[in-house]
Amino acid sequence: MYFTDRGIEELASRRGDEEVSLEWLAERLRDFVDLNPEFETPIERLATWLARLDDEDED
Repeated sequence: MYFTDRGIEELASRRGDEEVSLEWLAERLRDFVDLNPEFETPIERLATWLARLDDEDED
């Protein structure tokens, strides 16, 4: 398990039963980057990866 998996595991255990919209998630990511601008590039990469995830299946 990677060190970063701890946060992912906490997210799943604390909020795993919730349903959220992608718009809600996008707003939270914007909020996070506003508070932590040094993470702009990784958040951008994550958002782009999530947005294009289904593109791989179209090949």
